[in-house]
Amino acid sequence: MSILIDESTRVVVQGIGKQGTFHAQRNQAYGTHVVAGVHPKKGGTTWDELGVPTFTTVGEAVEATGANTSMIMVPAPFTKQAILDAAAAGVEVIVTITEGMPVHDMAVVYNTLYPRQPDGSFDKSQGPVLIGPNCPGIISPGKSSVGIIPTEVTSPGTVGLVSRSGTLTYQIMHELHQAGIGISTCVGIGGDPIIGSDFFDIIPRLAADPDTDALVFVGEIGGTEEQKVGRWIAEHIPDTPVVSYVAGFTAPPGKQMGHAGAIVKEGSEGGETAAEKKADLEALGIKVGVNPSDTAQQMIEALGR
Repeated sequence: MSILIDESTRVVVQGIGKQGTFHAQRNQAYGTHVVAGVHPKKGGTTWDELGVPTFTTVGEAVEATGANTSMIMVPAPFTKQAILDAAAAGVEVIVTITEGMPVHDMAVVYNTLYPRQPDGSFDKSQGPVLIGPNCPGIISPGKSSVGIIPTEVTSPGTVGLVSRSGTLTYQIMHELHQAGIGISTCVGIGGDPIIGSDFFDIIPRLAADPDTDALVFVGEIGGTEEQKVGRWIAEHIPDTPVVSYVAGFTAPPGKQMGHAGAIVKEGSEGGETAAEKKADLEALGIKVGVNPSDTAQQMIEALGR
């Protein structure tokens, strides 16, 4: 099995410019059912590069084609409305590749899609699964790919992978692939300060997948989300092989590293640096690599390869 996307996934692409077309073609060539494109000025035409219809709105595209997943690659100023339009159209999985989305816009999206509860939490049970923004997307090898993940670096298998990073994830997948270890589903959740789905939204899904036997999760400096999900892993799936990596071992406090959310705040109470996260996770019994290659090697050893 896999999570979020599979052979039945039907993708509508919001943003069919140069980059949207390039990556949609790669997804289609992999076997993903790309069924429509959306462009406000090209409705009623054919997206020639993919041989599928183009619609003025995502709502029209969903109604005509039965699309259940959206890949959003519109410019950052228009991303908020693109996400809200996809949700209003009933799209189940929204993969937002766009980077540079204003934090305020994402805050509006989050509070619109997921009502805040009296205890301060957000109810995600009724809304769509939102991945990103500023993420590489999702791949279930051999079944479907939605996003910009290079499909040639991985193969079908039983390791679930979830990551705040993109490029580091590709390296880990490639080294596992070279060792004959494949992936059930890889989800790049993105590294912005506010993202649609975090570790807690994805890792329990992978843990419940009968065809996922091991987990790799890749975090970054900033916040303490890794420790929180580490405690969940230790409590709920203690016998599952799990390896983690935390990017940013040499990052100085107060300096943003790579992603907008990858920053150790000046005066933080602790737990936000890579070294602190590594120590906390290892105390929970979770192996932590010191670089992507070491992370892959630790998973290879954990699986007895």
